[in-house]
Amino acid sequence: MKVAFQGERGAYSEAALLEFFGAAAEPAACADSEGTFDAVESGRAKPGFVPVENSIAGSVGVNVDLFWDRPVFAFGEAYHPIRHCLLAPPGATLDGVRTVRSHPVALAQCRPFLAARGLRAVPDYDTAGAAREVARRGAPEEAAVASRLCARVYGLTVLAEDIQSEKNNYTRFLAFRGERGAGPGAGDGKTSLAFSLADRPGALLTALSAFARRGLNLSKLESRPIASNPFEYLFFADALGGARDPSMAEALAELSAAATRVKVFGSYPAAVRPGA
Repeated sequence: MKVAFQGERGAYSEAALLEFFGAAAEPAACADSEGTFDAVESGRAKPGFVPVENSIAGSVGVNVDLFWDRPVFAFGEAYHPIRHCLLAPPGATLDGVRTVRSHPVALAQCRPFLAARGLRAVPDYDTAGAAREVARRGAPEEAAVASRLCARVYGLTVLAEDIQSEKNNYTRFLAFRGERGAGPGAGDGKTSLAFSLADRPGALLTALSAFARRGLNLSKLESRPIASNPFEYLFFADALGGARDPSMAEALAELSAAATRVKVFGSYPAAVRPGA
């Protein structure tokens, strides 16, 4: 089963999807998030698998926006620990490393480790891409911050692991499909959705009360700007319960009457949240 993900081979997304789908998965790397959704919509890959939220950096806006814009539906979620490793060509030593390449977010998460050793950070577009470049160049004084999977994929040596300053670093992923005519599913644990509202007093309170009156918990609520309408916002939410549970179905119907648009991204079994 071909599963689309954004990034180079060895990316955290690939490690997470292999953990979620198992050995039957055939990871299909895509250059960007749009390409990942394109692959699923076109049928080149059956499901897709993308990050939507990180416990430190927050929401992955581009992917959340694509769930709103594209005709796809989430059917599963997973939490994956982000354990940054320092990777270098075979034969390299930690004392010999001078520069470290990686995505700017990963470098920031490892700043104390790098600063303590006087290592120069070099931003790159992707953690796995940085690992691939370090392997290609083969310079013993150059290393990358990336996943342990990258060491196996690119033949690199792990000089240090768990080098991020915040140990409770997790990314939440959504698995999604794009079969024509497929709905969001019933699910049995969590429903992800988004909605837009008219600009009037009390509009958000009215929308949220549809869930509150039925005892439905929103485990997440955030707003994002609408690019085509400056200073207007979409609201993204995760509600605990399946979309066809009677109480949830009533809440969604009431929300649809109050909102200008509602899209249910999908209902799916809720994964165990780290630290819960």
